[in-house]
Amino acid sequence: SLFESKFDVWPGATPGLVSQAESQMTTDTNYPDLSLFIGDRRISSSERETIAAINPATGLEAGRIAKATSEDIDAAIRAAADAFETWSAMPGVKRSELLMNVADGLQARREEIARLITLDLGKPIAEARVEVDTAVGIWQWNAEEARRIYGRVIPSRTTGSLLYAVKEPLGPIAAFSTWNAPLITPSRKISSALAAGCTIIAKSASETPAPSVALMEAILDAGVPAGVTNLLFGSGAQISAKLLESPEIRGITFTGSTQLGRTLASQAVQGMKRATMELGGHAPVLVFADTDIEAVAKASVKAKYRNAGQVCTSPTRFLIEKPAYDEFVSHFVAEMKSIRLGDGMDTDTQMGPLAHAGRVAEIRMLTDDAREKGFRVEIGEAPEGAVGSYHPPVAIIGATPDCRAMSDEPFGPIALLAPFESIDEALAEANRLPVGLASYCFTTSTETTAEVARRMRAGNVIFNQFQASLPETPFGGIGDSGFGSEGGSEGVEAFTVTKYVSRA
Repeated sequence: SLFESKFDVWPGATPGLVSQAESQMTTDTNYPDLSLFIGDRRISSSERETIAAINPATGLEAGRIAKATSEDIDAAIRAAADAFETWSAMPGVKRSELLMNVADGLQARREEIARLITLDLGKPIAEARVEVDTAVGIWQWNAEEARRIYGRVIPSRTTGSLLYAVKEPLGPIAAFSTWNAPLITPSRKISSALAAGCTIIAKSASETPAPSVALMEAILDAGVPAGVTNLLFGSGAQISAKLLESPEIRGITFTGSTQLGRTLASQAVQGMKRATMELGGHAPVLVFADTDIEAVAKASVKAKYRNAGQVCTSPTRFLIEKPAYDEFVSHFVAEMKSIRLGDGMDTDTQMGPLAHAGRVAEIRMLTDDAREKGFRVEIGEAPEGAVGSYHPPVAIIGATPDCRAMSDEPFGPIALLAPFESIDEALAEANRLPVGLASYCFTTSTETTAEVARRMRAGNVIFNQFQASLPETPFGGIGDSGFGSEGGSEGVEAFTVTKYVSRA
């Protein structure tokens, strides 16, 4: 087919296959030194073994990432433990001021950081700016929450005694972030932990290192003491093992795959460490015939292919009430095929490349599976002559559970469209999988809204729009999507322990 012939000329780049001459010619001189931050030290990539940072739009090397040694990890643990003594004792109002300084610093560097997000991840620059704005809002919210960590007085059973409960910082935290929201995810974890009075060691993804480096610079520039926040890159297995073995580390927060989350949660339990796990999803979207079908279809395309579908809350399984099914499919496919692919730095680009070549291979495999099983597959336009990790948007029409993508989270630009005849049928499919992170529903019926809200098994049930989380709202999943909440007051409370005090 035309698609297959085009695809063969842009299969995506494989890290490590770019020649040194090419990387020197294409390295961006404005790209930051991808350093480790440990205590009061910034360890340059020139001081350590390195990993290549690849620009997914070109497949070429953008920079080199310093890889933490075993000694570096130990030093980060000591730094976080030492800094905890003073940071946890700092009044909340002072921590609040410093966190607000971080928000101001990120806002001042909005364009620079957005550019780094696009270079590392490939998402269009307009989306990258929104990510910076969202991260700023997260820091602002948690800055205010640092002032509002309340305890409570408990009515006493006897005259003259005082009973009360207070919230205290949990301790040094290990934070692991994935690559698909390279500023939002570490911001949510770090700002919540710092607001609670905890120190943190962040291990960020090597696929998207530059935004984490920019965030660390903003934190230090804001006046947050050295050692309160530490940043590591390198072997995830080595870093996680050492952090979770350490008695100094009292909590873990992880965003990533369910498979890896199970492993880390098991290790955390062995060390009796508190864990927050934000894992995979496969978000259903219920579209009832009483809504504005054309408007919902167009909004669905925008939401589905944002960040090339590489979002844990990305709407994926579109279940449409049968009387509206054909109309929805028609509008959805037409809108999808109008999406312009290209380099995210081009302001006309609506969808950039995938994060790396492995994602391209996975999307191609799921698409081929659907085609081989006889499902109708609609595919958008490919960027002419592109050499990066591009894959056009895909819609699989009439998908059933026999289609592999209906059960395996695509985490990419694949939408699955299927009809339903009753609310029971729609909810049965929506709740079929063991994951339950985000879910969506479009209807004008209050009865339908109440029924879906009650019966949908997901941590986030969103009606008539696609905004699954805000800085002030709790965010988390159920089942294989993890446990615990990030965001809102719940996100700060996750990094506290409750102490009960009784005074006679």
